[in-house]
Parts: sequence; C-alpha cells; structure tokens
Amino acid sequence: MAAPRSPLSRLFTVLLAGLLAGLVLAVAALPGNLLFGFAAQSAIGTYAALPEALRTPATPQRSYLYANDSKTLITTFYDVNRTDVALADIAPVMRQAIVASEDRRFYDHGGADVRGLLRALVANVKGGGTEQGGSTLTMQYVRNVLKTDPTRSAEERAAATDPTVGRKIQEIRYASALEQSLSKDEILNRYLNIAYFGSGAYGIGAASQRYFGKPPARLTLAEAALLAGLVQSPDAYSPIDGNKDAALARRGYVLDSMAATGAITAAQAAQAKAEPLALKPTAQPNGCTAVAQGHDDWGFFCDYLRRWWLTQPAFGATAAEREQALRSGGYTVVTSLDPEVQATAQQQATKVYGYDNKRALPIAAVQPGTGQVLAMAVNRHYSLADNPDGQANYPNTVNPLISGGASVDGYQAGSTFKLFTMLAALESGRTLSTGFDAPAKLRTRYAAEGPGSCDGRWCPVNANPDWMDGYRMMWDGFGRSVNTYFVWLAEQVGQDKVVEMAQRLGITFRAESDAAFAKDNAANWGSFTLGVAATTPLDLANAYATVAAEGTYCTPVPVVSVTDATGAKVPVGEPSCKRVLDADVARAATDAARCPVGQQSPYGQCNGGTATAVNRILDGRPVAGKTGSSEKNATETFVGFTPQVAVAGIAANPDDPTDSVGSAVQARVIDAVARVIGTAVKGQPETAFTAPSRELAGEPRRPVPRAPATPDREREPSQDPRAALQRWLDRRG
Repeated sequence: MAAPRSPLSRLFTVLLAGLLAGLVLAVAALPGNLLFGFAAQSAIGTYAALPEALRTPATPQRSYLYANDSKTLITTFYDVNRTDVALADIAPVMRQAIVASEDRRFYDHGGADVRGLLRALVANVKGGGTEQGGSTLTMQYVRNVLKTDPTRSAEERAAATDPTVGRKIQEIRYASALEQSLSKDEILNRYLNIAYFGSGAYGIGAASQRYFGKPPARLTLAEAALLAGLVQSPDAYSPIDGNKDAALARRGYVLDSMAATGAITAAQAAQAKAEPLALKPTAQPNGCTAVAQGHDDWGFFCDYLRRWWLTQPAFGATAAEREQALRSGGYTVVTSLDPEVQATAQQQATKVYGYDNKRALPIAAVQPGTGQVLAMAVNRHYSLADNPDGQANYPNTVNPLISGGASVDGYQAGSTFKLFTMLAALESGRTLSTGFDAPAKLRTRYAAEGPGSCDGRWCPVNANPDWMDGYRMMWDGFGRSVNTYFVWLAEQVGQDKVVEMAQRLGITFRAESDAAFAKDNAANWGSFTLGVAATTPLDLANAYATVAAEGTYCTPVPVVSVTDATGAKVPVGEPSCKRVLDADVARAATDAARCPVGQQSPYGQCNGGTATAVNRILDGRPVAGKTGSSEKNATETFVGFTPQVAVAGIAANPDDPTDSVGSAVQARVIDAVARVIGTAVKGQPETAFTAPSRELAGEPRRPVPRAPATPDREREPSQDPRAALQRWLDRRG
C-alpha cells in the first residue's frame, strides 16, 4: 500500500494542474524558460518591483573581534551563525556539488524549471518514495530570504513557507524576475551564503568552519559533497547532531549526481565515497563569556568593548539597535588589545594574587596619544560560573573590576592623586622649585573631628617623618611622597582646582559620595590630594597617559578599526584627543615623576623615591610614575609611564574595602606594573622625555636632606576627614 501523500505533494498536484491546464500543448512546444519568463513578466514586471530583501538581502551575519594584530580571534557575536563569502572564495567542487544535488538544470532554466516541476509532480503522485519538491536553487533562495528577512514581521516570515498554491506561484514569479537581472553566479553565491547546513551553521562560510574547521576555499571533494547533501534535511543529515550513516549515504548521492552531470568522473566519485568521515567540529564562540579557550581573561576587555559599542550612534539610534547590530551586522572589529601585553599583565596579576584570592590586582595599559587600551587584566576568570559559598566575585565574575561601571565604583589610589595637585600648581604659575618646610604633621584649615584632627582641624601626617619631613620642592616632595607638602600645596592652589584637574584628565567619580563632594564642596575636599576618591586602573592609567602625551587627553577606546559586512570602514574608533594641559606643564610634572622610580631629573633634584626598583627592572629606560597607599594600606597602587605606554595597577579587595591588603604587597605591585611596561615597550626605540623649561623649573635649591634615601616602600595614611566635615557642616546648617 502506498504511503499517504503529504500536503506538499497535494500542493504540487494542484499547483501544476493550475499552471499547466490549457498549456499542455504549449509546454510541449515552447522552452520552459520562455513559458515561465512570460509568467514572471506578466505578474511581477521588473526586478525593481521585487521586495527589497530580494534585491538587497539583509541576512544576519556574525561579527568578529580580533586583537590588534588583526589575526588573533578574541570572540564572535551572533544571533545567526553566518558569514558571507565571495564566490571566488568557495571551492569549485562545492559549487558543483550544490548544483548537482539541488538543481542539475540550474544553468539552463530561468528561475523555475518546468521539467523539474513535472518530474516532482509525477514522483509525488506515484508516492512510495522520497518526496521531491521541484524547487530550483533560485526558488530556494527566494524562500530562504523571505523566511529570514529581519525587516519583515514574524507572520510574514512564516508565510514564506506556507504550503499553499499562492505562495508557490509567488515564489516562481520572484525567482523568474531575479533571473532577469542577476547572473547565475550571483544567485549561486547568494544561495550558498544563506542556506542552512545544520548544527547552527547558516551559509557555506559558517558550515565549512563548523564541520571541518577550515574556510570554504579549502574544501575537498568529499567534504563539499557532504555539506551539499545537508541542505535537503539539515537536522536529519547533520553528522554532528544527527545520523552519521545518513550523512554518508547522502554524500554518496551527491557524488553520484556530480558524476552524472560530468562535474567529476565515476572514479573520482568512488574514491571520495571511500574516504572516512573526517570531521573537525569547531564551535564558534558567541559573546564575551565564550572567548578563546585558555584566554578567559580577554573577557574583561571584550565586555569593555561591548559597553563602548552600545554608546556609539554609528551602530543604531538606541542601545538595543546597537546590540543587534553587533550580533547580526557582520562587522570585523580590530580591537586595541595587544596579546603580548595582555599576557604579561595577566601573568603578573595572578603572580601577585591567585585566582582564588579574595584580593585582586586589576591592571590596565593605555597608549598615550591615542587612548587605545592595550590590556585589561585581573586575577579573575571572566565567567558566569558559580563561585563557592561566601565568594561573591572570585574566582569567577563578569563585573568590570578594571574599568569600573555597573556596581564597581573603583578603589582609592592614594598618593597617585598628588599628580593632579602638582599639575594644578604648575598651571597656576608655580614652579617645580616651589619650596615648603614640610612638618611631620600639618594643621590645615579644613574642619575635622576624631583621630585625624587637632583642635577641630584636619591634621594629616607623614608616614615616615625621618625620611619625608623637611624642606621639599615638587621633585623630592613627589619622589618621597610627602603628604604634608602636597596638602599644603593644594591649600595654596585651591582644592577645587585640584579636583577639576583630575576630572579634566579623565578621573570619573562613580561613587555617589565622591560625585556629590566634587560637585558641591570641592574647595573643602582637603584629603583629595591623598587619593581618597575611588578610581579605576583604566582611568588612572589614562590620566597619566595624558601627561605622557605632553598634555593631550585621548578618550579611552578599545578599537583600532571597524569594517561592516561590505568591507566599508565605519567611522568609529578614531582617536578622540584634545589638549587639556600646556605641554610645558605636562613636561614639568613628568620631570618630577622621574624621582619616585629612581631616575634623575635633568635639573638634578631627585633625591629618593618610593619605587626605585622600576629603574632597575627597565634597565634605565626613561620612565616616570608614582606609588599610592590608602589609609591603613587598604589599597596599594602604582602607575608608571613612558612616552609609549601608561600602566596602572591597584591591589584591593573589590568586595570589602575594609580589608587592608597591607604595605608588603606594594613592592610586588610595582614589580608587576614595571614588567607590563617592559613588554609594551619591547622592541621600540628608547624615547627620552622632553625637559621642562627653566621658567617652570624655577630656581632649584639643594638643602642637605634630613635623612638619606630609604627603601622602596611608602606608608601614607590619608585620614579622610570627609565624614567629620560633613557632620560639622550639618551642625552649622
């Protein structure tokens, strides 16, 4: 007994009966192309009348993220795993295989093949075997476009596969109209880029990678035949997700078809049939949590890039549209991530603290003059995996510990903020030789109560009086990180000017309390110069990069270039830079910043530093920088820079700011940052810093130090008076 006919077979019966009724003699007398060409002309008119999706298909494509070498794949983003490829980049045997298996008369018909339709009708009416659809490649292409067109509604996309006579007639008409304006090769190329090959792979580019881990240009005959056989029933024939025996049987059918068309010989077909199924399944990563195996640290950079992408109007009017563009626009993104610098930063971060340590060392590296972010590392796995009980953010997290945002305000960076006081002072007309006899304790004008106060005023102290107290200028005040010198200097300049300077160089106040103080009471933020505001390694590195670039601030950017699916460059990611400091002011600050790292100012005024190991690690290469310790050594920071790179690292507990990392880790933080700098400048010529003018240097003096230079360690409690001051202000109304 014959198997009952499906709705599809009944559809062909009705369709062909309707189309061919009264035209049987015409079919016998006229070529099929002429018949269906006439039908298309009468029903659709011109190519221009076709739906836009058929004329300019908007097929979703995967976007690729590469490192700055344009070769190292970081990850991909997609809703549909598809990448369009040119016909010239598809192996000839693949083209031949798809034609032989799906539409042997492809190069002879005009979009709808009368012979194929009649053959399908006869086979389906007889029943008892594999049902035949009679659709040409062009008709299949029409169907695939209409059912995946993102500009159409869900109902319209579903209608593209309705088993109705009207839909089939429309498909024939559209196919015939397409053939009037597109070459056969263009239609074949479009088909190969939209067909579904199973296992989540749309288009031959994705399919070749998914099944064999290679581009379609390198497909062998046996591989091409296997892929061509999948399109008839992708889920059933997929050797990854379906039936391997069925896939091999279907491969044999395709090879026989190729031999029948003359594309290959019978001997070649037999040889290919004998080849084993040599799959190399390759799963394409999707999103930041699916970065290349063994490189989950790249996820933090990837996440930063994604958040940057969502702010770019070039990719859509809303964040949702920009997200969709990333996942379906087929972009090629060459990021600024330097694999070597990133590898060193990750190695150093995990050398200081292991992955399972509650404390962290986030590190960021930025290129002066461009703002390009070269590395973002931390001793955490970028992962959504569960953590052990009681471990909120370790070893796995997707929080932006390096760049800040979301729930991450940042960390206190201690005396690294003295840079902003020095810049504000230099900009106000003061010189590097501005002197002050720094006491062990300084009574300021700022109201305060509690341990850090004296007679109702805030009284900061020097952590190491024997080494820090005495007559200081900016050079040795910065080199020895003398608290009382810089608090005094900030009083002379005005704390509001210091806060404004920090903001000008890109320091963002993410903590609500910091933002409120900066907005409403900056002039009374006495402890600001000691780094009590929360910041991030990325903000800090970029602020110091501004000084390295002699006063040119560049907005941090995670990309080098972005091209769309057509290869056209998208106008985003270009360095966005502006001058925010006079070049001589920046040079003067750099000159003083040579002191902490054990180098010497051209004016010979450095006489001790808190990070002199840096000079040894970098073998005397011109470098500058600054250490920072917050109150009770809750955090330890070092930021260093050369003309080519600025790197910052902050040791902290991201989940508990009361957990002091301790002063002992400072030397390891210094070492870690210095070694990242070393990798970043490797192979680059040594570039000297430009000395500041005599006008900004002033008239240096050489008093005898009260104590000789001492070891590379800084202890500088900041005694933040903000809470006490706020209480005092509240009482005053």
